[in-house]
Amino acid sequence: MSRQFKTTLLILMTTALACGFMHHLIAPETINFERLHVFLFNLCGGGTLLVYFTEDQQKLSIHGRLFFVGSLCFAFCAFMQWYIPSLILPLLLAAIIERVRVLHFGRCIPTEMFSAAEPVSKKFHQASLLCLSLGLIISSPVILNAVYLHWFDIKKLTLDTFFLGFSFPLSLISMSVIFSLMKKATTQKGKILKEISFWVINLGVIIFFLFILADLFIPQVIIASTLFCAVTLVLYLYSSQGIHSQQKAFLTSGLLFLLSTSVTGIIYILLEFAPGYDPQHTMPLLRLHAFTALYGWNLSGLAVIARHDDFPIKLHSQKTIFLHWLTVLILCPLGFFYPLAAVAAIICYALLLRTLFFSNGSTDGGVVSAEENLLHPLA
Repeated sequence: MSRQFKTTLLILMTTALACGFMHHLIAPETINFERLHVFLFNLCGGGTLLVYFTEDQQKLSIHGRLFFVGSLCFAFCAFMQWYIPSLILPLLLAAIIERVRVLHFGRCIPTEMFSAAEPVSKKFHQASLLCLSLGLIISSPVILNAVYLHWFDIKKLTLDTFFLGFSFPLSLISMSVIFSLMKKATTQKGKILKEISFWVINLGVIIFFLFILADLFIPQVIIASTLFCAVTLVLYLYSSQGIHSQQKAFLTSGLLFLLSTSVTGIIYILLEFAPGYDPQHTMPLLRLHAFTALYGWNLSGLAVIARHDDFPIKLHSQKTIFLHWLTVLILCPLGFFYPLAAVAAIICYALLLRTLFFSNGSTDGGVVSAEENLLHPLA
């Protein structure tokens, strides 16, 4: 990855976090920066890294550059509520993602995802690209209905809620890397557990989203609990079968972030349907949930795929992970309510990104040699 690309990502992702605190300076009723907060990290940064990782080239390709510029335009148009270009841009972005997917996997119809012989890591990888392209395609009719046609009126299906779905492809590519860094299953039980993880996570999130739209309490709790169990299973598989490498520390930390997100999500559902529910009372929990998912779990995976050709790298993993948890679990939620904490969160987050993107050289003594690492997770 070029130094220019790293610098661009650092500025982009730091700006994304800063947009989450802009309500301290500008009232949301005047200008709401929440969309930029989500778009810049998930779609612009995460989507571009997904293209970069899939194509596995030294520099960002023409596909990656087009997607990056197009996603920035989409983010800005959605932020400014310019909905005519917002109807067209996601379709163009989806075409780029589909071209990258077909060129990488060799087929337009992803039949290999249903094959038991296909490695689960590759299934997650292709599912990530498919999820991103489908989300982009669907966003166009969702915008059309919400802004112009009003054919369907679903209380929970706001544009901002839908745009949060762009984080799911990042979860899937992180899972792809995690399963690629596991030893090959030698028993039938191990293979079955990996397959179960793949299908429960993919189908579970889709079904969960539908239950949220339908505003169904018991099904939401059941699916959320099932997803928690699935993530626990992945953590168990990775702890027992994961290849000993520096990536393992970051990805294990990411899975713990994801488990935390699952717990806060379940608690939020229980509170939301409780008698006398007041959204203001659950706002701290909701912000903790959002920051943990976006800048905790997703960043852990993105940091690894951004440097996948560089490991092992020279950094103190424990100190970096501690800074990550301090920033996401304490400073960011506090920053939503207190301006000084927001400033501290942005500074610490920028330092974290600088460490993750720019650390180089050989690793510290606590990490195994380069020969024991996978140079490319999906090779």
